[in-house]
Amino acid sequence: MGITHFLTIPFVIPGHIIPLIQFSNVLANHGCKVTFLNTEYNHKRMKKAVAATAQANNIDDHDKESSKMIRFVTLPDGLDPEDDRSDIGKVLGSMKKTMPCLLPKLIEDINALDSKNKISCILVTFNMSWILEVGHKLRIKCAALFPFSVAGSVSFQFIPKLIDDGIIDSDDKDFFNHIVEEMKTMELLAEWWLCNSTYDLEPGALSVSPRFLPIGPLTESDNNNKSSSFWQEDITCLEWLDQQQPQSVMYVSFGSLAVMESNQFKELALALDLIDKPFVWVVRPGNNGDKTNAFPNEFHGNKGKIVSWVPQRKILNHPSISCFVSHCGWNSTIEGIYGGVPFLCWPFFNDHFLDKSYICDVWKVGMELEKDENGFISKEEIRKKVEQLLGDEAIRERSSKLKEATRKNLGEGGQSSKNIEKFANWAK
Repeated sequence: MGITHFLTIPFVIPGHIIPLIQFSNVLANHGCKVTFLNTEYNHKRMKKAVAATAQANNIDDHDKESSKMIRFVTLPDGLDPEDDRSDIGKVLGSMKKTMPCLLPKLIEDINALDSKNKISCILVTFNMSWILEVGHKLRIKCAALFPFSVAGSVSFQFIPKLIDDGIIDSDDKDFFNHIVEEMKTMELLAEWWLCNSTYDLEPGALSVSPRFLPIGPLTESDNNNKSSSFWQEDITCLEWLDQQQPQSVMYVSFGSLAVMESNQFKELALALDLIDKPFVWVVRPGNNGDKTNAFPNEFHGNKGKIVSWVPQRKILNHPSISCFVSHCGWNSTIEGIYGGVPFLCWPFFNDHFLDKSYICDVWKVGMELEKDENGFISKEEIRKKVEQLLGDEAIRERSSKLKEATRKNLGEGGQSSKNIEKFANWAK
């Protein structure tokens, strides 16, 4: 009998790529073979980031982008090299036109390389349900990984009812119509709905839709596998953190997509000076790359480190970290919980606000930064909330308890471990 062979295909943004690579590593550790399909553009970008990280930090990157059981392959996204890929809708539309006709030949070529271990299951993230139609025609099993909270994913199922009830206006709402079609296809063709969550974190949402199978927290990826990074990582900050006092350093990062308005960016910089505590601040390339988001002249920043990108999981698990100033994306939320770090919430869009509600209102492991009447977060508000958060022992205690409860899911006999085993056995 051959080895179970997964073809894993994420949507093109880091928030989907990262958890699918993490789960691909989990499947490989369970003895499965995994072929990971990326767009040519993203694959080149990631390889460049891996090489730059290795060169900058004087480490050997030979064959670091893959492990024995994972092979990376690519297809074009249909856009020209100079096209703007920050327009996610444009990228998605181009992929849907280009990739379905190319995928069957790629699958044929992959199977020809190892005829005893042909692809037995296609696993995609949300927004890629049209890939499942190809798999269905080829009579390959299909499954989906939802890279959001279960609550956010469940809400998608209720969009038709919200439209029927007049709560959502479906006219000119391409976004909602896309989600409705996506969910219909997922319901028909994805036999398993996996989610990066646990029963401890979302018992209510999982009871509403028992079809979701929690396999989280997906944080432990292969240390040699850096190919989920879009930017060069600065690992010198880990050495710097080693020199700091326990629970003394603020970690400030807003993920891979959020962009901060120029005046707000400057206010945050001044807030970090005002707080006068050590910090690691991730200023992503492009986050202030338009030059209007320059650091203010009066900003000193001499108590912290400003970096372009970091290995976030390692940062959040470092004993010197005191809190996480976060946009509340789901991957960051899960990684912060896994590290037992209190949150200061600064949501930007989409599911960030739902995740913020979980953090502040349900789990009670963080506080929200409040905007003024102009939608602006002042340096005084940031300073005040940091002091409140770091002085709140109850929040720190709840963070620690939630960390332990969440991690137990991955241990021997843990619920997520059982679910992963169940899924892998089904694929066999």
